[in-house]
Amino acid sequence: MEDFLIQFVSTLAAVMRVATPLVLCAMAGLYSERSGIIDIGLEGKMLAAAFAAAVLAFELQSPWLGLAGGIITAILLSLLHGFACITNRGDQVVSGVAINISVSGLTVVLGNAWYHQGGQTPNLPNDVRFSNLQWPFLDQLNGLPFLGQLYKDVISGHSILTYAALLIVPFTYWILYKTRFGLRLRAVGEKPQVVDTAGISVTWLRYRAVIITGILCGIAGTYLSISQGAGFGRDMTAGRGYIALAAMIFGKWRPWPAFWACLLFALMDAIAIRLEGLIIPGIGAVPVTLIQAMPYILTVVLLAGFIGRAIAPKAIGIPYVKER
Repeated sequence: MEDFLIQFVSTLAAVMRVATPLVLCAMAGLYSERSGIIDIGLEGKMLAAAFAAAVLAFELQSPWLGLAGGIITAILLSLLHGFACITNRGDQVVSGVAINISVSGLTVVLGNAWYHQGGQTPNLPNDVRFSNLQWPFLDQLNGLPFLGQLYKDVISGHSILTYAALLIVPFTYWILYKTRFGLRLRAVGEKPQVVDTAGISVTWLRYRAVIITGILCGIAGTYLSISQGAGFGRDMTAGRGYIALAAMIFGKWRPWPAFWACLLFALMDAIAIRLEGLIIPGIGAVPVTLIQAMPYILTVVLLAGFIGRAIAPKAIGIPYVKER
């Protein structure tokens, strides 16, 4: 029983770590898509932010400057996406895919040119990374069975960016459903003509939405490279942007359901990691490739069979042309 509780707490702690970039990226996609802009480019923005954060943290020896660089990089890519889709009314899916492909290649080329490590950046020392925070009363509670470990590994012991991701969810709910900006944002994703008739700029609202998307993608990418990791690795996002997008759709474009979907995907990832090396009687070791594919298989199964009818914002993917 004690071993089970230890494994249970360890899995919960892993879920917290794995879910952080997914939650940030899913909330990022909510702002963009609620405004009517499809954002397939979440993956590319997060990857570019991870690269920029690792480079600046290494060169300037500051995790905070790395975070700033990651956020600015993701915002610039979001503005590029907005320029293509909002200003020039281009195809939103094509623009997002182009960002993903371009960033995937460009980060490797620049990383190899600057550091000659096959596209990777140098390893970062602990003092230029976001270290795990230790909450008060840790020593006093450490001796308690189960609760002490739960407090130490699940409640405490995470990066400040993980706690920021948890706070982003209720903050996003409050913004979308309790503020004037959120009301207008949701309206512009449903009936942009009505918003325009009210004298509110559809273009400016959508640009603000994609800027917020860039900020959150920047934090997610920074977490991967200088908090969870100790530098940038080639394609280190590993499809997390697409999983976050799937979680957002699974949550039907609402903050809390999307958050729980992110936790579900993170749980599958955490369980998959613990299945490595498992021997099944009569079958043998579980293939590593199957374990690595489990979160993605879950994504397809859930979206195909269990999501039900997900109704997207009515104006999503449709460029707005102001009536004269």
